[in-house]
Amino acid sequence: MSRSLIVLPEATPQPLLDAIAAAKKSLRVKMFVFSDPGLLAAVIAARKRGVDVRVMLNPARRSGETENEASRRKLVEAGVAVLDSNPAFDLTHEKSMVVDDAQAWVMSLNWETRNVSETRDYAVVTKHAKEVAEIVECFDADWHRRDFTPHEGSALVWCNKNGRERFAHFIDRAKHTLWLQNERYQDAVIIERVVRAAGRGVKVHIVARPPHTLKKDKLIEGVGGLRIMADVGCKVHKLKHIRLHGKMMLADGARAIVGSVNLAPGSFDARRELAIEVDDAHVVGPLEKVAKHDWDHSEALDLTDEGLLADLEKRHKEAGAADLVLDVDDDNPGGKHHKPG
Repeated sequence: MSRSLIVLPEATPQPLLDAIAAAKKSLRVKMFVFSDPGLLAAVIAARKRGVDVRVMLNPARRSGETENEASRRKLVEAGVAVLDSNPAFDLTHEKSMVVDDAQAWVMSLNWETRNVSETRDYAVVTKHAKEVAEIVECFDADWHRRDFTPHEGSALVWCNKNGRERFAHFIDRAKHTLWLQNERYQDAVIIERVVRAAGRGVKVHIVARPPHTLKKDKLIEGVGGLRIMADVGCKVHKLKHIRLHGKMMLADGARAIVGSVNLAPGSFDARRELAIEVDDAHVVGPLEKVAKHDWDHSEALDLTDEGLLADLEKRHKEAGAADLVLDVDDDNPGGKHHKPG
């Protein structure tokens, strides 16, 4: 089998740690947030045993936060080659790893402790030679600040190159069911395609995070997209048992997209993102089971004004803060709350 699925938090970080420990020649890591001590130690250990390790880190969030700096210092001190991600993009939100040019990981998770132990996240591991080579090619292009062109006919989906087109086409081909898990539902094209799918009879199940976890300047946009889809019959829920961070689409129990891409204009237009489209039964089947399990442990998201205000009041009390809490980054792995302003 050339591809496999990792589901977090059930899998724990152990599969990642095992893959890093098995590296013999080379290790390439491209990551939005890298702060988990266990993964950091594993990468440093790989370098110490002679593996050629290169790590590319997003230098800062839009807010200016630079949470990768402590990890960067430790990696550099250990002799790991570390570089800021390609400045051609507003952010590099891609989460990937390549081991010995033979195995590639396409992930939704940051290498942050909560993402490997508490949140719903996914990784597809591919040993498909062409897919691994393409991810290596992009890594090297970003490392050397060169342009990269996605391969024709590839299962890999790259933003800001072909992401919106590929996601839209994926939705357009759905015939019976469509399961979506994502933090953001803000892109007009994607919302329109989901509406059209519902209009032709596709049963659409959407799992989202409560709107008040969005950044304040994206709140109206985020609520609006969810309301539009709910108005045409899409079921919109939030998880009760676990925090959502994963990004996946599943159509007709036969095809899926997994990766780093939030369904927002910034992801499609200005960020380096990576996802993979798969139809392997041994990947899609378990993914469908997880989607249905999560749905059974979810509840309807109240998108009325009254519901949003009630959710806001609840979160306000839980935060125990005097100020309104709205500003949570879409990929804030620690779930840190920031005051508006």
